[in-house]
Amino acid sequence: MGWARMLAPARAAGKHNGAVSPPLRLLARLLGALGLLPVVAPVRAQAADAGPAVTPYRPSVSTPATLSAPGYLEFEAGGLRSRSADAVGDTRRDSLPYTVKLAFSPDWGVRVGGEAWARQTGGGAPAVQGLGDTSVVLKRRFGVDAARAFGLELGATAPTGRTGLGAKTAALSLNGIYSADIGALHTDLNLVATRFARADPGVARQQLLWAAALSGPLTPRLALTAEFSGTRQPGVGGTTQLLLATSWSVSRALVLDGGIARSLRRGVPDASLFFGLTVLGPRLF
Repeated sequence: MGWARMLAPARAAGKHNGAVSPPLRLLARLLGALGLLPVVAPVRAQAADAGPAVTPYRPSVSTPATLSAPGYLEFEAGGLRSRSADAVGDTRRDSLPYTVKLAFSPDWGVRVGGEAWARQTGGGAPAVQGLGDTSVVLKRRFGVDAARAFGLELGATAPTGRTGLGAKTAALSLNGIYSADIGALHTDLNLVATRFARADPGVARQQLLWAAALSGPLTPRLALTAEFSGTRQPGVGGTTQLLLATSWSVSRALVLDGGIARSLRRGVPDASLFFGLTVLGPRLF
């Protein structure tokens, strides 16, 4: 499950035909920029039961209480194509979200994430592309038993994105998490309160995001995820969306994912198409 907050106010995806090819080329560029190509290649040769398993946070909006394997770097990267429509016209956005995770123990960890590249067109504005915003998150897990855990995440977002691509202001967020195994199924519930440093006139500086995900296996390697999520911010129209995704465990060290998300608001055709991977990196301690 991923802290893909860009999916939450989800501006999202266009048609399937022709949507994946350009992001695939960009994903390869992102993997090279992050130094992941030499990491991903050997993963294919690893035994399925070798080493610790990855803990994917992507592709959903919600994140689990569980942290990644302590001492190991863990990388997530993907491609996202989104489309939204308003009175001005269609707006399309392609981006390459990424996350780098490091757990210090089973209960403490940190991650850095954002968009390595984004491009937005339409909406009556000139096309713009470049780096997106960057977030740093400190995470604490509170275990209840083998099947249940709570979590807290304190995050800070820096407006590193170009004008038109980012939030234009810094933000702090606090995420409350509850995760549980229910037989063969797993659920993650998130409630995120965000406060922006500045806001437009008539718009509140506070935003509330909620997400509820349920996932389960179809086969030992293939799993499905369904998630409802939404945002509320006075002065801005709220969002509600449904996300459906599938993930494939190539090995314990590599998981591939892909899916779609669509707005549930009547008359709002916002939708998104996404794909990506979670891969185990080197051990640091």
